Amino acid sequence: MIEYSTWCAIRDGVAKHLTPAQLAMSLSLDIKTVRHWIGRPYEPRATVVRPSKLDPFKGRIVGWLDAHPLSAQQVFQRLQEAGYRGGISIVKEYVHKIRPPMREDFLTLAFAPGEVAQVDWGEYGTIAVGNTRRRLSFFVMVLAWSRLMYVEFTCSQTMEQFLAAHINAFNALGVPKKIMVDNLRSAVLKHPRGEPAQFNPRYLDFARHYGFEIVACAPAKGNDQEPEVPQDTGYAGGLA
Repeated sequence: MIEYSTWCAIRDGVAKHLTPAQLAMSLSLDIKTVRHWIGRPYEPRATVVRPSKLDPFKGRIVGWLDAHPLSAQQVFQRLQEAGYRGGISIVKEYVHKIRPPMREDFLTLAFAPGEVAQVDWGEYGTIAVGNTRRRLSFFVMVLAWSRLMYVEFTCSQTMEQFLAAHINAFNALGVPKKIMVDNLRSAVLKHPRGEPAQFNPRYLDFARHYGFEIVACAPAKGNDQEPEVPQDTGYAGGLA
């Protein structure tokens, strides 16, 4: 059997009036092979599907996996008890094929207009400042419902710039009822997994002043939130 590309080369050579001997030499083929395919349509070799020792048990495997999250090894052990005499490799391959990959569940969040904004810091390389280069950061606030966005570039991520960028964003977008933060240091001092977040007291004071609630995402889960009532830290200072 020859490849389709070789058959095309023979057909093209015939169209150029090359002899079978010339074609055989140029394509490194036996002259009998060339003569066999001249004028014949290309027909790829039919694939022979051979029965598998696993075929009689596939229905059972589907039923077992629908009922329980069994491993391939557990399926193999059950198959042996049912009379299967094949190897485990084909079992692993079939289990992987029919069982969909495990995917992490996410909470779909829905918000009303003006209810929630998401805030975070990001970085965008460096920028020349005098004779040196400084890290270029950016503050971003996104309204969850409309996806309107405010972005402000800075050369650092100080608390003063964090709060000032909020004010500029409020002037552009308005003040939302809640601001969701992904545990960035400017807003969250610490957030042990499964426990309430401890918010930065200056940010809490800022939130009380402007009338919004801080909501911290679950640790390492920027796509998820843990609704919390801001804690009273006892901080009595004013805004910076």
